[in-house]
Amino acid sequence: MKEWFTIAELVAARLPELPSTAFGLRKFADRNGWDAHQFLCRKNEAGAVEYHYKILPRDARARVVFDGTITKTAAEIDTRGPLAWKRFNLLTNDQRAVCERRLEILLKAEELQSGGCKSNILKRYLSDAFGIDLVTLYRWRKLVEGYHRHDWLAALAPSNSQSANGVIAQVAECHPEAWKHLCSDFLRAGEPKFAACYRRMREEAAIAGWEPIPSEITLRRRMNAEFPPAAQVLARKGREAARRMVPSQRRDKSGLHALQVVNTDGHVLDLRIIAPWSNEPVRITLLGTQDVYSGKILSWRLCQAETWEAVRSAIGDMVEQFGIPELFFMDNGKAFASKKISGGAKSRNRFKIREDEISGLLTTLGIEAKFTTPYRGQAKPIERAWKDLAQEISLHPSMDGAYTGSNPQAKPHNYGARTVTLEEVQRLTENRVAEHNARTGRNSKIANGRSFDQTFEESYNSHAHLIRRPTADQRSLWLLATHQLTARKPDGRIEYLGNRYWNVALNGWIGKKVTFRFDPDRLHDPIKVYDPQGRLICDAKCIDDAGFTSMADARSRMREEKEFLNASKAFLAARDLLKPSELGALALGKKPERPEPSKAVVTRMATTKASGNALRKVEPDMLSDEEFSEGFSNAMSRISKVISLSDFPAKSRGRR
Repeated sequence: MKEWFTIAELVAARLPELPSTAFGLRKFADRNGWDAHQFLCRKNEAGAVEYHYKILPRDARARVVFDGTITKTAAEIDTRGPLAWKRFNLLTNDQRAVCERRLEILLKAEELQSGGCKSNILKRYLSDAFGIDLVTLYRWRKLVEGYHRHDWLAALAPSNSQSANGVIAQVAECHPEAWKHLCSDFLRAGEPKFAACYRRMREEAAIAGWEPIPSEITLRRRMNAEFPPAAQVLARKGREAARRMVPSQRRDKSGLHALQVVNTDGHVLDLRIIAPWSNEPVRITLLGTQDVYSGKILSWRLCQAETWEAVRSAIGDMVEQFGIPELFFMDNGKAFASKKISGGAKSRNRFKIREDEISGLLTTLGIEAKFTTPYRGQAKPIERAWKDLAQEISLHPSMDGAYTGSNPQAKPHNYGARTVTLEEVQRLTENRVAEHNARTGRNSKIANGRSFDQTFEESYNSHAHLIRRPTADQRSLWLLATHQLTARKPDGRIEYLGNRYWNVALNGWIGKKVTFRFDPDRLHDPIKVYDPQGRLICDAKCIDDAGFTSMADARSRMREEKEFLNASKAFLAARDLLKPSELGALALGKKPERPEPSKAVVTRMATTKASGNALRKVEPDMLSDEEFSEGFSNAMSRISKVISLSDFPAKSRGRR
């Protein structure tokens, strides 16, 4: 297949729009200036003049292409096109404008020539309208040669863009050790200035004899060229600053419903507060839970720090008021990852899981716990809410003078002017949280202009059948904390923080581990005791210390012991066990003689009109099984009651 043709070959091809004789075609070529085309006219090895097919009229070119005389295959054209566009994308806006102008002129010239415009007329038109000559036009035609029509814009790119042409900028020579010293000094924590690093490098270079050393601005450009911005930020400002250079992730919450997913976190309020546990002003923590779907704050507590007691209280408030969520997001801090909150959770990453570990509050309620990275607002939306609420509370006019500033360098000019009480902060927090939930105009995709309260209520009511409700028995799970101890010998009592707890049912757990739930604020209240599998054993009451010289306490103790022993004796008698003599008779093959059970004789008060209040003997009557069981149960219940009539003068260590 050919691309270049002589006059004789064109005549033999009998192409449209061309004369059919060699003389006529020669005159046609002279008239249209074929020989003036620098890139479309050449001489072959034999010295004959050849013309490129691009110089032919439009119909003639179409016939040449149709007959398959073009040497460029489709595969070559398809390969060159993408490469041209790749280079085009590296051009500047001004260079792209040059490409567009060239294409406009080239298409206009093609249109005129296809309409029969003569070369001399085309030359004059190009000079007057665009200020170019035919040679420039032919050069542009050479650039688009072999490209598809839709690739001409990219093919007309100017050749003066070195970056587009893949030319790497020349780097000034610098001694390797000097360059290494400068990079090591500049790319480190503390963010030293480049100028200072360059001066230190020059001092070392003078001592060590490092040459050559380019100028500061040259090495600064080299630094920016060799080290990407992310690498510089990571080395100088740390991982967190470099992480912020990646766009944050946006999570779609439209597939959730109210109370399906909950997250929790704490935030320290920047206020000077007088608290009961400290003689000096302190800062307290606002801890709470938030519904992920709607953004509503479900529960909150003000506490001394993020302790497991505060977390338990906040979770309990949420569960008791709204229900039990399915998923609970929290960070892996000591309070949230405590065994008392998430014990037994497979994803808990702070402690190991033992076989006898206490089942935490979330695990017991069937809530899946997920631990997230601290200080990551993308994982816990409540951090964004706490940021707003902290401003609303700490900078409220009623707190003026008590604000401490977010850091020691941001102290207000009236720092330390006053302190506020915990009760004042409690009332303000309640007011601000309610306003935060009720504020309309929320811009989230889910709220869509509504308030958090409205968004939550709509979804909560429509998905009420999916939300689990706690039972009355489950309330003890969050109202009381959990702990595990071994029941003491010889009675099975439980000792915790200097207090003793006991119930007769604990006699069967002497020397074994039991789990008990208690209220840390009321250690004298009864505790609930469970076996390691979580089954309720009993409610154990706190045993108060008795006064050393108190006769009333001694009599009460003796009465309790007597009732305990009598109940145990009655229990054994009710079992109708064999006596040792009866066992011996059975061993000798004799039938033991057992007396008939005696009937209980009951003496009752009988009053008659004739005898008044005189005692009379009532006929003997056998006690029924129901009466015996009722009497035995009453006796056993009296054993478990421990009544303290007076306290020991000095309180035991650890009692509260």
